[in-house]
Amino acid sequence: MNETTGSLRIVRLANFVAPTSGGLRTALRELGKGYEAAGHESVLVVPGERHTDRETEQGRVITLPGPLLPGTGGYRVLTDKRRVAALLASLRPDRLEVSDRTTLRWTGAWARRARVPAVMVSHETADGVLRTWGLSEGMARRASDALNVRTAHTYSRVVCTTEFAEREFVRIGARNVVRAPLGVDLVARHPALRDPGLRERHARVDDVLLVMCSRLSVEKRPGTALDALEALLRRGRRAVLVVAGDGPLRARLVQRARGLPVTFLGHVADRGMLGALQASADVCLAPGPAETFGLAALEAMACGTPVVASSSSALPEVVGSAGATAADDGDSFADAVELLLARPEGERREAARARAERFGWQAAVDAFLAAHDTSVGRSVPSVPSAHSGPSAPSVREGVG
Repeated sequence: MNETTGSLRIVRLANFVAPTSGGLRTALRELGKGYEAAGHESVLVVPGERHTDRETEQGRVITLPGPLLPGTGGYRVLTDKRRVAALLASLRPDRLEVSDRTTLRWTGAWARRARVPAVMVSHETADGVLRTWGLSEGMARRASDALNVRTAHTYSRVVCTTEFAEREFVRIGARNVVRAPLGVDLVARHPALRDPGLRERHARVDDVLLVMCSRLSVEKRPGTALDALEALLRRGRRAVLVVAGDGPLRARLVQRARGLPVTFLGHVADRGMLGALQASADVCLAPGPAETFGLAALEAMACGTPVVASSSSALPEVVGSAGATAADDGDSFADAVELLLARPEGERREAARARAERFGWQAAVDAFLAAHDTSVGRSVPSVPSAHSGPSAPSVREGVG
């Protein structure tokens, strides 16, 4: 693709977006706002209960009727290919951006026929998700490699938010990969949101307040947070856990948590309240082993709260030395919590905020526009490593 300097109509497609979605909805909203602010036209197409078409802060948002996916806690999918293709033809996009590597992968072929440069955004590792669903490492790797080869051949570019996400494409020899970070709203998420009254409602003065902001689904491994709480309590540590999020595992987790100091808030739609909760916690838990970025964890860090993350995920790249990582079991997570709490509170909170300040949304918008070969007029940073500042984006052209 050749770099373009004029205004573009960027049509974005996404499945698995629900009213209670977290990270993906945030990313779609913030990128859309950034595209509009840069002078481009953003059009987002997502599934919904009925057809709607409205102008929003992130540009035009169109919902098409899509059936509920059983067992997913409210996710819908765009299944009517003819209707989606007709809409795309009527929208006449200059660029196509797709945030679903499975059910919407056919849009890459549509874009090729229409001569529209298309980008696929990899929001999760295929082999990581398959492993969380019970496939063996070998089977998950073979299946993901087959899927990724087809994806890399079909789309002009594949956008990965971290080196971790990029690895499975490097493994198959894909050379059309662009690395671009996501970001965090550093104004809406800030340590000043800390609310002593909110904290008091959930924890006593001498309790450790743990928070997990996550969709309650298999691939997020939310049960690890309960295991970590149990491990801390066995060791004599006074701790409580607040869970913000909903999903198909909620009823099972509530049953399992009986007798434990756990509060399930469900989906927290009030972003200010969620930020206050994150800022009031001592440690945020991010146990998902297939996370390729971890927006909720980054939001907590922007609020000055350090994060314990799965060492199997991309989050070690994101949290750096300002957080801690752990193997995917309760005792390891408890060890990491203890490690963070051993640091002076002011020091660990300042380090968390400083790390988050490397991930503003403007850098993410610039990097995504660069993936669309759109002139952004400034250098485009990639995801900082655990010990360094921003660097140039990683680009691999073609498929080997």
